[in-house]
Amino acid sequence: MNKQNGFTLIELVVVIIILGILAVTAAPKFINLQSDAKKSTLDGMKGALQGANSLVFSKAAISAEEQKGSADASTTGSVNIGTTNPALTNYGFLQSTADELSNAMDLNISDDETDTADWYIDEGDDGAKSAAIYQAGSARFGNTVSGNRCYLEYIPAQSTTETPEYIVRNFDC
Repeated sequence: MNKQNGFTLIELVVVIIILGILAVTAAPKFINLQSDAKKSTLDGMKGALQGANSLVFSKAAISAEEQKGSADASTTGSVNIGTTNPALTNYGFLQSTADELSNAMDLNISDDETDTADWYIDEGDDGAKSAAIYQAGSARFGNTVSGNRCYLEYIPAQSTTETPEYIVRNFDC
């Protein structure tokens, strides 16, 4: 009798199928494309907001409005940015409200989760407080940092010597 060496064709096909099934089930654990896309989108929003704020501050400085503001946004500057409504600023930078961000950035953003917007914002008590900006489809657990850990935190300037803060929180994207 001849001794058989190697695998039969059926054994080879079975092994390839098993390896394929393992690869398909294990790949999402190592390649999380949805999470990476959400993180990149938040980084893009951060850059867009920084750019818009830079342009608004430049216009505020030209109009001598960069000194106007208060910790509770009761005193604000008003800057003509070429849109229908002037931008309301706090120390020359955008306030943290859906209206101001939408106006300055041509952004589909809402503070009402029942709207069909691309972005949502949990505004602070007024336009001078911290706000959480998150994508449609992200979980929302209330105001600012209580629960949702996939958002951009925007903290407007609190004085003439401060600049706004932009913090990407992408722990659970």
